[in-house]
Amino acid sequence: MRTDLTTQVHLRLGAARDARRAGDVAAAWALLEDAHVLSQPLAVAHVRVHLAMFGVGLRTREWREVVGQAARLVVAAPGSCTRKYPAGNTGRADVPATRPMPIRADLQEILERTQSART
Repeated sequence: MRTDLTTQVHLRLGAARDARRAGDVAAAWALLEDAHVLSQPLAVAHVRVHLAMFGVGLRTREWREVVGQAARLVVAAPGSCTRKYPAGNTGRADVPATRPMPIRADLQEILERTQSART
């Protein structure tokens, strides 16, 4: 398995798309949340995750999510570029955008492994 962080984000984005297409919206959201945690250090990937979340919100008519993702789209890239993001935050509209959250061990291991590969 490649350790490139962008690859890890894109694997989860693809799996989320497949889950949504298969009608498993809960799995799609879970994969998007994981992709969000991994994407926070990467401005472009971070924005792509929020775009995907926005799209799922639209397709499922979750209007609170659509509004929340629209707001997060504005701050995602600047937050990543300045490293001013709440680590571990799932990126969903039901969680305050500024709240740090615990990072699951498997995701933390990916973040650490890819960080050490970049340095």
